[in-house]
Amino acid sequence: MSQEETNVDLADETSGENFSVTATRTTDEITSSPQPLLASETKVSALSLKSIRAKKELEQRTKANTKEETHLPTEAFNETDMLLQWTKYAQRLSDKGQKIMESLLLISDPKLQGTTIVHELPNESAKIDFESGKHELVGYLRGKLHNHDIDIRVVVNESIDSRKAFTPQDRYNRLNEINPGLELLRKTFDLDF
Repeated sequence: MSQEETNVDLADETSGENFSVTATRTTDEITSSPQPLLASETKVSALSLKSIRAKKELEQRTKANTKEETHLPTEAFNETDMLLQWTKYAQRLSDKGQKIMESLLLISDPKLQGTTIVHELPNESAKIDFESGKHELVGYLRGKLHNHDIDIRVVVNESIDSRKAFTPQDRYNRLNEINPGLELLRKTFDLDF
């Protein structure tokens, strides 16, 4: 067990005074070789003036990096505009090959309550799948409808019926429910469905 003494001369930058510090350590306490410091890591005493400057610089950098609160657009929109963007997003997902999320979007038409979109899904597993893609959908709708207050609430309704139209007659009936003027168009031009 040997002792090692180290003398270090320090200078206070503000007053110009010089100090001498002596540190003593035993060699038995040192079991591993010291790790070299990286260029960005410099040790600074917590009680030095340099550390106070470093703290102030850090605070200034964090203030510069934080975004100031901005006023995001909150334009009014109606349910028709929302449904149009909803179906466009579903088509976009279909083009990307995300058929599950597309089918979840098209299971039922969402309802608008203020700036909250209420979407009904048939079961809990569909809700979990929908929640995984909900963030991207909200971002898309907020951007396209220019309203950043939009939120989506998912409601699980076990008794929801699938409104898929498989035959041409089913498709016609579904479109006629949405727009009753379709019947007038069919009669005017003497069309089949």
